[in-house]
Amino acid sequence: MQASDRTVEGEFVAACQRLSLFSDWRQAGFLFAGRTDRGVHAIGQVAAFSTTAPERAIQTINTQLPPDCWCTGYAEVPPAFHPRYDAKRRTYRYFFSRRPAHILPMIRAADRFVGNHNFTNFARIEGRNPYRTVHAAKIVDEGDFVYLEVAADSFLWHQVRCMATALLRIGDGEESEESVDRLLAAKAEKPLQPAPAEGLVLWDTDCGISWMPVPAGTRSTGFIDQLIGHHALMEKICRTIRPPDTAP
Repeated sequence: MQASDRTVEGEFVAACQRLSLFSDWRQAGFLFAGRTDRGVHAIGQVAAFSTTAPERAIQTINTQLPPDCWCTGYAEVPPAFHPRYDAKRRTYRYFFSRRPAHILPMIRAADRFVGNHNFTNFARIEGRNPYRTVHAAKIVDEGDFVYLEVAADSFLWHQVRCMATALLRIGDGEESEESVDRLLAAKAEKPLQPAPAEGLVLWDTDCGISWMPVPAGTRSTGFIDQLIGHHALMEKICRTIRPPDTAP
């Protein structure tokens, strides 16, 4: 939550308060599994809180949340449950905005991230332990999408976005597959810039929970349909007003 900015956590707490699920989020023990950068999406975020009205929460939470934020499932958990510390694994997907020229070298390079490595060159460290254990990392070429999927116990700030930058350079032929090994082994002369936040999705947070589904509702499905139509229109407009290429 931010005092002056709209956030998913802030919207969720406000919806719970409007439904009188709790009055004080601190007393209710409201917690999210983790934070994401501005612009990052999530379909696998986990929230936890205590309430004396669980049925009301299940049946009405999506009527109070804004259309671009919705709950997909619920579960009853023990009082000591902590969505951050009880998370066994987190999975992110980074969707590239364009198709790289060389997919196979990216696929091979992604394997080099698996294991326990020093990610100093791939993150904002700021006093944190730079070592992280990556359980799986792969490039997927699926229909209209090429994306990086990576799973780990935990991640550093900007880690996945910087991993995406390194792999895109390989896909564009600017770097070799071995560049990943070099970045994991020694301090880089020039830090990697994280890829744009909009391509990143927190895909799953595995807390060992079996979820019961909650329908998103027509407000949210209608919002997504409107968003799809808006972006399709904007693509047409941008292609129309794009300046013509000039000869060198």
